[in-house]
Amino acid sequence: MIHVTKTFFPPIEEYTLHLQCVWQNQWLTNRGELVLELEAKLKIFLRTNSILITNNGTIPLQIALKLLAKGGEVITTPFSYVATTASILWENCTPVFVDIHPDYLTIDETKIEAAITSKTTAILATHVFGNPCYVEKIEQIAQKHHLKVIYDAAHCFGVKYQGESIFEYGDVSTCSFHATKLFHTGEGGAFFCNDAKLMHQLFYSHNFGHNGPLDFHGLGINGKISELQAAMGLAVLPYMEHIMDERKKVVDYYNNHLNFSTLIKMKLRAGTEWNYSYYPVIFKDETQLLEIQEKLNKAAIFPRRYFYPSLNKIGYLKSSSMPISEKIASSILCLPLYVGLEERDLKIICAILNSILC
Repeated sequence: MIHVTKTFFPPIEEYTLHLQCVWQNQWLTNRGELVLELEAKLKIFLRTNSILITNNGTIPLQIALKLLAKGGEVITTPFSYVATTASILWENCTPVFVDIHPDYLTIDETKIEAAITSKTTAILATHVFGNPCYVEKIEQIAQKHHLKVIYDAAHCFGVKYQGESIFEYGDVSTCSFHATKLFHTGEGGAFFCNDAKLMHQLFYSHNFGHNGPLDFHGLGINGKISELQAAMGLAVLPYMEHIMDERKKVVDYYNNHLNFSTLIKMKLRAGTEWNYSYYPVIFKDETQLLEIQEKLNKAAIFPRRYFYPSLNKIGYLKSSSMPISEKIASSILCLPLYVGLEERDLKIICAILNSILC
């Protein structure tokens, strides 16, 4: 079977070499030697000024919202994974949806100001499929209205925008190191924040609020990553150039062999050095998508509908219509993309799509 993605496993002997350090140190959690080593190496690889790695990619969103949104209204996108909106609600904030750009698929920055009210405290935007939001305009709006900016950059490992890491933008950026991502720790994530005072708050908030063993800075929760997860990250990190190169080959194959007379690709924002994280394609309508999906599934090929449904349509939310997001969500499909996907399989995938697209 060919799935939409496949976890990259480093050579097991390299992973177990890191595990030997865990056994030697007899230290499993609470920011041991491997966690600190991984953070140091990630700062260098990503060319970022600060990083705090966590046990998953949702905890950073929740903590950032707790500290910055403060129970207010949060302007956000309806086109993202459910964790983006769920985190807003979980932290007792109110999501306020703004529709997306039809080409870039990120939040439409021209519609943000109209959604701002006296209760708005923050903007939580997603760099969709590793494609940056219009961060300059969002920053202008945030400064004008005294709002905080949080970026859900779950898909953005290795992405650069205007020559620097995408994680350098916003008050806080977050990333996912889930097993389905380019770089992974099995399960994990990270904060990025260049404000030292805020980074201090993020740090103690992910560690139960501790200020040493017997005192507390304030309220916190458990967001700490384990040494076992850090060991996986240390084993995967040396392969990142190989991973991106191999994924680029798959992307290039799709670009050169799919029929784009009616099929639409996501438009990358100018100035973006992309990471080949996903390969989304947009069909003319949901009927065509379902027909192609059924044909692929019969051939044991399983693409995925990212992100469906549009989040404003989820039952526990009350929101007005978001026509662009709803249209895109109903007609977009992410094709298989991972290291080890062979050309013979890509030929089959393209042939099935082109047989219906022609």
